[in-house]
Amino acid sequence: MTVTIGVVGSINLDLVASGAPLPRAGETVTGARFAQHPGGKGANQALAARRLGAEVKMVGCVGDDALAETALALLRQDGVDVGAVMSEIGTPTGVALIAVSPEGENQITVASGANANVSPSDVAGLPNCDVILCQLEVPVHAIEAAADRATATGALLAINLAPAMEVPSTLLDRADLLIVNEIEAAFYGEALHHDGGLVALTLGGEGAVLFKQGREIARSKAYPVNVVDTTGAGDTFCGALACALAEGQEPQAALNFASAAGALAVTKPGAQPSLPWRAQVDQLLSESPS
Repeated sequence: MTVTIGVVGSINLDLVASGAPLPRAGETVTGARFAQHPGGKGANQALAARRLGAEVKMVGCVGDDALAETALALLRQDGVDVGAVMSEIGTPTGVALIAVSPEGENQITVASGANANVSPSDVAGLPNCDVILCQLEVPVHAIEAAADRATATGALLAINLAPAMEVPSTLLDRADLLIVNEIEAAFYGEALHHDGGLVALTLGGEGAVLFKQGREIARSKAYPVNVVDTTGAGDTFCGALACALAEGQEPQAALNFASAAGALAVTKPGAQPSLPWRAQVDQLLSESPS
């Protein structure tokens, strides 16, 4: 079953320094290795869903600089429809500065650039989709437009509330699925839980939990893997969960699928280069005791 997912979100180029300890405030560390990869929460989630079998259309903005095509390279290569991605004249492409420790933990600073220009008019071109998936690295009014589009077309509205920030309570209430980590869950508190909506909480090495109306309905363990770089693992989880729910998988199976995909994403460096393919996720699930 092929599902369609529209992603409204950020597109960045990730500049990654890995292998050195994460610096404390005011500290300089040396000995890191440098690499650059396409990234951005929106683009990462779009590519994750595409590699897991969905047809995906990306809505976002890049600049008119030399970084734009590099930021879009893997989306194009793997068949994400980027026809609705706008190029903003006189604006830089978004950049994420990422430090990755020898243990795979990361610190990320984002310069939004063109992502700040994603507008409701950009969202208007989304075709009918099974799921519309958003994050908070683009303006909230664009996400509200995506919610309107989901309502108009009957799509499931999924919002990854990252990075955590104040949003209208009505936007939380309209979402069919909210996805948060522990920090984001603490920020939003009970506002996450409302009638009819699902909330997925990722717990890092402790797995993930799925709630409905504040009641736990599924829990997935963390899959044991060799951690190289955790960048992009949460985005992989989001894309995978949206894909699984759109396919009609039951909550427990969908959560297991998303957790397995997220686990595989930490086994390689970089966000988008590490995103797993469907066959790899299916294999990990088949090899793991239920």
